This record gives sequence, structure tokens and C-alpha cells, in this order.
Amino acid sequence: QVRLVESGGGLVQPGGSLRLSCAASGFTFTFSNYPMSWVRQAPGKGLEWVSSISIGGSTSYADSVKGRFTMSRDNAKERVYLQMDSLKPDDTAVYYCARDRTGSSRGQGTQVTVSS
Repeated sequence: QVRLVESGGGLVQPGGSLRLSCAASGFTFTFSNYPMSWVRQAPGKGLEWVSSISIGGSTSYADSVKGRFTMSRDNAKERVYLQMDSLKPDDTAVYYCARDRTGSSRGQGTQVTVSS
């Protein structure tokens, strides 16, 4: 079955940067045939869509992260990435990569904490 493993989270000061990585495996077809997404869950809140990347590499972002986050993919390595710059305390959450915006098949997540 599909397995997604996120990494790269940590504690960072406001204004700092982090790069999240997601290793994918178990897809029925070649990884490049699947769009992917990042979602997050802040403490006490529901799941929030962050970004998506299409088969062709087109990206879309939630308004809250647009201009600060960049999603990319490396099909040869079966990985997706989320470059997060100008981080804010409101970005504190567990970040998951997933098969779609609803968070389907998401992994165990990686904690991102933005605090001084």
C-alpha cells in the first residue's frame, strides 16, 4: 500500500526557514503519475490544506502560505519537498504529505514549531 514518510521538521525562530521532505513508496503506478499535497494540523485545530503539485509540476498554495512556501517534486527519487521561508508562529503544526488536499494516505507527519 501507499506509504508516505515525512521528515525535516524542527524548532525554528520566526523568520527562519525549514525544508520538509516526503519519501513515497507503494504506488500502483509510477510516482510521477500522481499529484501530491501537503496538509498541516495546528494544535487544537482541524486539518488544513497547504499546497499541491500536479503531475506536470504546477503548484498551488493556500493564501496563508503563498509567497513564503515552495513545493517541489523529484520523481526519480519519489519525493516531494516543501521549502518554508519567513516562518511565522502561526505556521506551528504537524505537517503531512498526502495524496490529495483532504489528507488521504498521509504519513505520520513531522512537527514544525516556530517560536522565539
